[in-house]
Amino acid sequence: MSANDTPVRHQPPTATYDSAFLKACRREPVPHTPVWFMRQAGRSLPEYRKVREGIPMLESCQRPELVTEITLQPVRRHGVDAAIYYSDIVVPLKAIGVELDIEPGVGPVVERPFRTREDLDRLRDLTPEDVPYVTEAVGLITRELGATPLIGFAGAPFTLASYLVEGGPSRTYENAKAMMYGDPQLWADLLDRLAGITAAFLKVQIEAGASAVQLFDSWAGALAPADYRRSVLPASAKVFQAVAGYGVPRIHFGVGTGELLGLMGEAGADVVGVDWRVPLDEAARRVGPGKALQGNLDPAVLFAPRRAVEEKAREVLDAAADLEGHVFNLGHGVMPSTDPDVLTRLVEYVHTQTAR
Repeated sequence: MSANDTPVRHQPPTATYDSAFLKACRREPVPHTPVWFMRQAGRSLPEYRKVREGIPMLESCQRPELVTEITLQPVRRHGVDAAIYYSDIVVPLKAIGVELDIEPGVGPVVERPFRTREDLDRLRDLTPEDVPYVTEAVGLITRELGATPLIGFAGAPFTLASYLVEGGPSRTYENAKAMMYGDPQLWADLLDRLAGITAAFLKVQIEAGASAVQLFDSWAGALAPADYRRSVLPASAKVFQAVAGYGVPRIHFGVGTGELLGLMGEAGADVVGVDWRVPLDEAARRVGPGKALQGNLDPAVLFAPRRAVEEKAREVLDAAADLEGHVFNLGHGVMPSTDPDVLTRLVEYVHTQTAR
């Protein structure tokens, strides 16, 4: 199916559909507050480091059996309520021929940064045939997960565009913003092209069996609200609209996006992810009614003594007490040096404290 085809409504198996995670995303009553962690697949797990040893990141994303094992590891160890598909946001770009690699300790590096209209020709449409390993891996994972939902994911157009224009990670985004302000039509065309690629990548995951999807706009916090509304929101909305017909929950997450929460909700997500900088009750006021929220324990709290972790988790749960729907998560990803046992205890704590 291409990014422009009308999707067929996706209905996960009954046991998965009735899971606490999907119920919370749909703002329905839950038996307990569901928990999962961004970057739970890998990062801090010794079993992850063992199976990844000697295998480059992008290569590991193209091995279905390895992807399956890594995706399942945190579900086995922590008892989380959802799995997150193990991949990277630049995988679809690599799949359509963009010359890039993930350098250890640096991140994605683009060989020839995008700076001109001619560079748009390097972004062709993504098809399922470009990522057969994704279809195979999702099938393997969902068979193993049983009643536990799988979350598919992709990078949002703004974050992908920033990598392409900057050529790699950036703290200032001067080249991306220069294009956004100086050549707004080129910028809009770039984001529109990336929205189509992103939507196609999410469709592959949903059609293979993912029960929800998350759009990561990791760098959107660098934008002022007016710039986000004018120059980014239309592309993100295009992605969410493209997968709306499947009926799976759509999550939108960014870092440092406290001033953008309402706009991120407007883009079309069913669930808005919140980082640790804004309490969930205040986030709910900014987002407005009709959305579930996800978050938002500070990942650094996990390095504190157990009592402090539980106290801070309790604060998150109290702030979420009146929400229409709440998925407990960190306000960003699991840090690599986090003790996995702390995550396991945190899942148990949230489940125990919120059992209905």
